[in-house]
Amino acid sequence: MSEFISQKPGQWDGEPRPLFLAPMSGVTDLPYRLLAKECGADFTITEFTNSTALTRDAAMSWRKMETCEDENPFIPQIFGGVSADMALAAELLEDSADIIDLNFGCPAPKITKICAGAALMGEPKNLISMCEDVVDRVSIPVTAKMRLGTGQGDFNAKEICQELEGVGIQRLCVHGRTLKQRYSGVADWDYISEVVDSVELPVIANGDVVDSKSAEDCLNHTHAAGLMIGRGAIGRPSVFAEIKVGLGWMEREDLPWISAHDGDWDSLSYVAQQFATRRWCWNRYIELARETTGLNIKSMRGHAVSFTKGLPSAKKIRSIMHGKQTREEFAQATSEFLATN
Repeated sequence: MSEFISQKPGQWDGEPRPLFLAPMSGVTDLPYRLLAKECGADFTITEFTNSTALTRDAAMSWRKMETCEDENPFIPQIFGGVSADMALAAELLEDSADIIDLNFGCPAPKITKICAGAALMGEPKNLISMCEDVVDRVSIPVTAKMRLGTGQGDFNAKEICQELEGVGIQRLCVHGRTLKQRYSGVADWDYISEVVDSVELPVIANGDVVDSKSAEDCLNHTHAAGLMIGRGAIGRPSVFAEIKVGLGWMEREDLPWISAHDGDWDSLSYVAQQFATRRWCWNRYIELARETTGLNIKSMRGHAVSFTKGLPSAKKIRSIMHGKQTREEFAQATSEFLATN
């Protein structure tokens, strides 16, 4: 096992288990991954990236693979429908990566129409062969993320995971929905529990973990080796620390937005605490972007909408966004909006 991949644990009895920021297109850029780590995430993963584009040296795809010394471990995630391209892309990433993660979970039509992502669960022999080719090509650990199945017929994640254990995959993550479900319905933690019991590899549970209560319920139900959080972390990187505080893994006073607050945090209303938390996160995201990738207006706009979602007067961010401002002006205007409460 790698220093970044622990042995499969036993039943969960309340002890800390790692929290992962899920790979999400347009969300998990480098500064956001670094922010999530500062907010309590133990592992972060890049946006999923087309392996064929990487092998053809596509600049936009390689920009998604940006990292820095502070990102440790660095885990790029790749997808594709051509086994040779997946193996070559992994080889090209090997020098900078600590772990290569393979995506068999994305349900987006533009991915599945090339028989990549979750669509490969409908071709399990090809999926397993692809993983074996990647494992054989690189000397660093290879992990894989998948769903329950395609939604056509019975679930097959358990059988696939057992095969992947045999070809050398070192850690698995299972999202408790099918390709057909996409993000609807309720995540099936029962089946994830079956996967956990069926292999000797660590299995990470993904789906419907949004706070400390759902995190506790999922770990009690599945005894997974850790939890991966996707949609629950969009605009809320603070969710990782909030889960850790709620489960007694971290002291509330260590939350950076509380320690940075000048005054009595408990005297603030719930809404005011939300504004203060998100303002700290936004300002830190901007600082990290300046230090790494630079301010990207497209990324900033997407994150600004997410950071303000659900807050009173959140629609104001739209008028801020459509104003004729520089990137710095937009960053400052968003910060000022989050300071209004």
